[in-house]
Amino acid sequence: MSHIDLIRSLKTKNDSKIVMFVADGLGGLPLQPGGPTELEAAKTPNLDALATRGVQGGSIPVKPGISPGSGPGHLGLFGYDPLTSLIGRGALEATGIGLTIQDGDVAVRCNFCTIDADGKITDRRAGRIPTEESAPLAIKLRAVSIPGIEITVEPVKEHRFVVLFRGEGLGGEVHDTDPQATGVPPLDPVAVNEASQKTAEISKEFVKQAKKILAGEAKANCLTMRGFSAKPAIPSFEDVYGLKAAAIAVYPMYKGLASLVGMEIVGQAQTLDQQMDLLEENWNDYDFFFIHFKYTDSSGEDGNFDLKVQRTEEFDAAVPRIEALKPDVFIVTGDHSTPAFLSNHSWHPVPTLLASDCCRPDAHTTFGENTCVTGGLGQFEAQYLMGLAMANAGRLGKYGA
Repeated sequence: MSHIDLIRSLKTKNDSKIVMFVADGLGGLPLQPGGPTELEAAKTPNLDALATRGVQGGSIPVKPGISPGSGPGHLGLFGYDPLTSLIGRGALEATGIGLTIQDGDVAVRCNFCTIDADGKITDRRAGRIPTEESAPLAIKLRAVSIPGIEITVEPVKEHRFVVLFRGEGLGGEVHDTDPQATGVPPLDPVAVNEASQKTAEISKEFVKQAKKILAGEAKANCLTMRGFSAKPAIPSFEDVYGLKAAAIAVYPMYKGLASLVGMEIVGQAQTLDQQMDLLEENWNDYDFFFIHFKYTDSSGEDGNFDLKVQRTEEFDAAVPRIEALKPDVFIVTGDHSTPAFLSNHSWHPVPTLLASDCCRPDAHTTFGENTCVTGGLGQFEAQYLMGLAMANAGRLGKYGA
């Protein structure tokens, strides 16, 4: 019996409320040996107060030593095995902006980038071009035409946009074209298997035509393609847990992920304060709330330690509004670590804190990577966090006689 099937067989109903407050890329590293991580350097009085009545540990998003993308990281948090329930980033992004993915479609999450006269990337995100500048460029790319293929291009946010290919014989397994480095040209799309060869070929033609359309742009004069994906098959969150779940997120990708597992997307918040407003307004209508905060991740990816500290403090400042609602289970965690020291996602266990009236508190009175190493939860795979949440909410029956 799989872990998902076990939870499904034991779930029970009650009136408890569970909140999962996710700081994307929460985990970090010190800049110097013996120094604090971003979380430890931040002033987090509210998280520290929560730690005094909670239990903490380190969640492993996939397996030890594996650095996850945001998709697998969140799937683990939602209790799915990220090795068997992988959802591609393209599907997440497309669903997050309201596109419907049909069987046989392939969705691709794309980034505008900047290339020099030699075709080498000078900025992988086109200077994080603002949405008001990037959206019209994405719309211009609707002029790309490939015989036999229906192409949908939609702006997302900042340097991101989505391409959806619809046609016969398309597979969703194509390698990313982002080389994850500057000073080199974008990679060609290469199929992982024969079933995806046609997708690789039309993607190459899409890029060729797009470069001509973007040739005169100062920032976004090229693009990379990431997260090729077909429509996933995954059991719904409500079916597995018996929870009516709400997702309160700003970025489309995280709305997409939540939608694909069956959560309802609540509102159109653009700030953390607005997300808290939505939580309060919808408190009586749902059993489970997933609240996503992006900026601990983006500041880490930019290698900006001080900004990640600041973003962590912003995250902490929202905790009292959640606490005021008296959730039965309150979880604070991240989908992966994004240390500014590495400017990238990493394999390090993610600081995780769970508070409930029936948890077994550990001795810690602060929340950080070092306390999580010796916290009562120990180190555990993230896919088991929802089981802990359900147990603490009194929503799991006994296994066996």
